[in-house]
Amino acid sequence: MKPLIKPFRPEPGRRIAVISDIHGNLPFLEGLLGKIGFCTNDILILLGDLLEKGAQSLELARYVMDLQKNYTVHCVCGNCDGYVLRFLESGAWDQRFFSWFLPQHPESILRQMAREGGFEQWEDFSRLRADLRRTYPEVWAWLREMPTILEGEHFVFVHGGVPSLTHMEDLDGWKCMKNDDFLGQGLRFDKWVVVGHWPTTLYREKIPSSAPIILPDRKIISIDGACVLKLDGQLNALLIPEDGSQDFSWTCWDGLPQYTALDSQPASPDSINIRWGRSRVEILERGGEFTRCRHLESGRELDILTRFLRQGKDGPWCEDCTDYCLPVSAGEVLSVSEVTSRGVLAKKNGVTGWYSGRLGPEITQR
Repeated sequence: MKPLIKPFRPEPGRRIAVISDIHGNLPFLEGLLGKIGFCTNDILILLGDLLEKGAQSLELARYVMDLQKNYTVHCVCGNCDGYVLRFLESGAWDQRFFSWFLPQHPESILRQMAREGGFEQWEDFSRLRADLRRTYPEVWAWLREMPTILEGEHFVFVHGGVPSLTHMEDLDGWKCMKNDDFLGQGLRFDKWVVVGHWPTTLYREKIPSSAPIILPDRKIISIDGACVLKLDGQLNALLIPEDGSQDFSWTCWDGLPQYTALDSQPASPDSINIRWGRSRVEILERGGEFTRCRHLESGRELDILTRFLRQGKDGPWCEDCTDYCLPVSAGEVLSVSEVTSRGVLAKKNGVTGWYSGRLGPEITQR
């Protein structure tokens, strides 16, 4: 599968907003577009994984298709969007992927369309494929139009990543969409490569943060904020004043309630970010609200919210968690994801940590 490459040639003076990994979370997209003041002079790049995992993939697809009628919106294909397209295109993956995937994912856009269309025999993939093609041709056409790579003079936008900017037409298109741990590959480029796919918190060993990572020396920007995937995930927008500018800024939408901190506290001197793929633990002392655990990879002992613990075939593991204490000054606004007897798990500028001080009344959403 070769990549579909489309040129990106924006007019001077137009702001570029890049958002990745929405994963069917329409309220977050609407909230973020409102927050950045998205308008007709802007260029919006949706950097893949618009669909799947969230509950509103079909609604989101329709919303974006409507948005494209009046605004400049480029949709780049991510691996999750690619799954859907592959199902609609052929039966090559039916037995080795979709026979496992679809029964376990009732929120998939494929099953959402099946329910809406009244296709009760969604387990019959050949019949479902024909029904979906006939009933939802606009979704199929929309997915087929998505480029794998959007290439401009100063920027390359791709969901997963690329090994090189030369002869990109010869690359494996699927690996451009699904390129795990892209920042960990040590690559450098002579123009900016903007990616999503791999939540940025997975790169951070000590302090959990879903903020974008901007690496000027390597010309890579990674912006996946783990929307839908993490309990405190967020949807990030990278803002570029105009094509060629390096005056980058960013903002996010996390949908969490916000409060003003009434007390100050310092950051903890040492901490750990227990994250996906590195989350196996040993239970030392089980409690009601918190359980004392040892993180197997690091050997670090910490208290984990008991309801974050899971039992896998290889033993217990936990949802993403940390023992980091967030540095807070009185008067700062915090997003709060968990309220416990020991304080709150809060976020500031995309960074997650514990806050044990007092909070003011809830603030009306920004």
